[in-house]
Formats: sequence, structure tokens, C-alpha cells
Amino acid sequence: MIPGRSRALVRALATFAFFTALGGQFWRNLLGWWGWGAIAVLTLVAAIVAIAVLKPGWHWRRVPKSAIAFVLIAALSIAWSAYPAASALGLAALAAPTLVAGFIGLCLAWDEVVRTLSAALKWLLALSLAFELWVSVFVRHPLLPNFTDYSDLDKIPMAFYWSRDLLFAGGPIEGIVASRNLLGMYALVALIVFSVQLASGLVRRGRGIAWVVVAAGVLVLTRSATVLLVGLGVLIALVFVAWARRVGPEGRRPVYVTAVVVLAALVAALAAGWNLLLAFFGKSEDLTGRLDIWAGVWGLIGERPWFGWGWVGYWPPWVEMFGSLAERKGVVYLQAHNAWLDVWMQLGILGLIAFFSLVLGTLWRSWFLAVDRPVDGRGAALPSSAISMLPLLVTVALVAQSLAESRILIEGGWLLLLVFALVTKRRQWNPEPLPR
Repeated sequence: MIPGRSRALVRALATFAFFTALGGQFWRNLLGWWGWGAIAVLTLVAAIVAIAVLKPGWHWRRVPKSAIAFVLIAALSIAWSAYPAASALGLAALAAPTLVAGFIGLCLAWDEVVRTLSAALKWLLALSLAFELWVSVFVRHPLLPNFTDYSDLDKIPMAFYWSRDLLFAGGPIEGIVASRNLLGMYALVALIVFSVQLASGLVRRGRGIAWVVVAAGVLVLTRSATVLLVGLGVLIALVFVAWARRVGPEGRRPVYVTAVVVLAALVAALAAGWNLLLAFFGKSEDLTGRLDIWAGVWGLIGERPWFGWGWVGYWPPWVEMFGSLAERKGVVYLQAHNAWLDVWMQLGILGLIAFFSLVLGTLWRSWFLAVDRPVDGRGAALPSSAISMLPLLVTVALVAQSLAESRILIEGGWLLLLVFALVTKRRQWNPEPLPR
């Protein structure tokens, strides 16, 4: 660890890295693909230089092996890929946030990880609100991304617009990331981060409450049914964490039994009241085209179930099999809208096992970090802090989102998963004091 201005530069880089990974679509819409590529490369180079300069101490056992296995399988898949050039490009897109996550997870202390993630989310939400306000006040019509050229403006699907100018109509708003589901997910993560910071006394009360209100307001304005269900999953996890913390290690058997029963009941309720749930959220019976997409992906899985078709991450539209796999109302969607099906299709059962191990290991370590009281160097128990619940609640949100979106596999989703995988693994072997 280095003090003073150098440390401030490290935190600034981590904040910018979080913002760039979470807000990749912002840079692409603002500067085009080449501009986004330049910023991504500069961020990656800066992170690698920081790792080389800081020389973080690490041990093999403190790195999640499942993450390494997943990346290695993705790299090896180029050998049997049906589209090797696209797989090589997808591997580069996977390796970049992986290295940046290594910088954040290994070079920053736990309190610095929390602070930099919080700062990046504040920038993202504030800029999204400012952007939507600017569009509604000065532009006054739906706004397309920069560096786009559409010949027939009357036939452009609304999904192609950067903003639809709906702020004064009460939403849904897309913010700088050009997606209400994505903005809603980041607002939910921000709500978790700001709330645990406030509960832990890490921020001034007035300022903390203000940012909680901002995050909640953005979440409401996105009007995302997907994120609302994700938030329900987070709330359920929070209830069980509070229960487990209260009863202590000796009284947790009823917690685990009840959790299994609740999970089974939720699955049964969803199966029985599926149509009512869709009607409540105003969704079509095909889940906005997801059933057709899943059917197409499942067909590809059946042809190559063990090793998959080759890693690509986000589907490249120039590859023939992806150009028409998920098309709806003139929009070609470039993901399976389910991370687990996406991994299975791309890397087969082999990759699915590695991904499942990564997610399960992160959830396992995050759970015990959240419910067990920390200890000092002499083994004495210390007071619990709300901030210890952060990795679990965010990981639960990512996993819940992965059932309807594949964002956990790319950019900000992959970065958050790996950062919490690294942080929880590091704390498993070398507990550091939680911020007071």
C-alpha cells in the first residue's frame, strides 16, 4: 500500500474503471466504437501498470480457481470454435475486465473497493438524470446515439434510441446507458451500496439519505419489471441474512431449512401463477420474445452440448448464426437473455460447470462474510458491520438478473462478479478490519 497522492490516483483509476465497465454503452453512444475502444484500452493499460507498480502480494490459494478455469476454457474454445476470429475477439473482451478486476480486487483495500464503486455509481446515476433532463428540456424529442446514420428515420425501432425523451412523462428512462433494464439494475446496486454505507456510518447521514433517495428515484423511473423482481430476491436474501446474524452459528439450522422451503414455495407459486404475474407486470406470454430466443439457443445447445460453439461473450452480429437467432420487431438482440443458457451454448457443459463453481463459490464466501462476526488478530469477535453484507446482496442481484439477462458475462456484470469473488477469497485467508 502506498500513501498520499499516489494512493488517491489508484482510487481514481478504480473509480474510472468501474464507471467505464458499467457505462460502456455511454462511451459507445457518445464517442462511437473507436472512441470506446480507445478508452477501454487506456483503462486496461493503466490497470496493468498499476499492478506492476504496486506489486500486490497474492497467493495461489487466494485466487478463485473457478474464474481462472472459466477464462482458460474460453481461451481453449478458439480451437473448436465455429467462428474462431469472433471467439478471439470475445476472449479479448473477456480478458480486459478480468485484468481490471484483478487490479481492483488485489490492489485496493476493502474499504477502497466500496468507496470507488460508490463513487462510480454516483457519477452514473447523476449523469443519467442530467442527460435525461437535458433531452427533455432542450432536445425535446427522442435522441439517437452519435456517429449513427439511419436512412429512414420513420422506421427506426425505439430500442435503437439513446433516450426516448420520457422523463417528464414519468419514464421509462434509459439514462446514459441507453437501457432501462440496465439503468434499473445499476440503480438497484447503487441502492444496496448507499444503504449499507449509511447503515455502517461510513457517510454523513444527510448525504447518505440523499443518495439513497436518488438511487430509489432512478429505479422507479426506469419502470423495469425485471429489476423489480431482482430487487425482491435481494430483499429476501437480506431477511435471511438478518435472521442468521441474530441467531448466531449455533441457531442457523432453522434458517437454512426455511430458506429451502421458501425457495421451493416460490418456484411452485411462479409455476401456478405465471400468467397472473405476466399480466401484473404487463408482459406478453412469450416474455417479450425471450421464449423464442431460449428455444433457438436450446436448439444450438443440443447440437454441441459438451464443449459448445465457442466463446464470444456478447454475440457478434456479423456471425451468420447470431444475425437472425434473436430478432424481434426489427431489433436483433445479441444475447440469450439468460446467462446460463448463454454459457452452455458457447462453452458447453464444461464451461457451465466452471461458471456455476465461480458463482456458487462467491455466494458461499459472501454469505459467511455477511452473517459471521469479524474477529481481530487475537481471535476476539468484533461488532458486525452492515458493509459486510454488500458482496452477498450485490452477487444475489447479479445472479437473479442472470436468469433474464446475460449481462453478468460481459463488461460491468463480469467485473462486479470477479471483484467480489476476489475480495471474498482474499478475506477468507487474510481478514482485514472492516471500515468503522
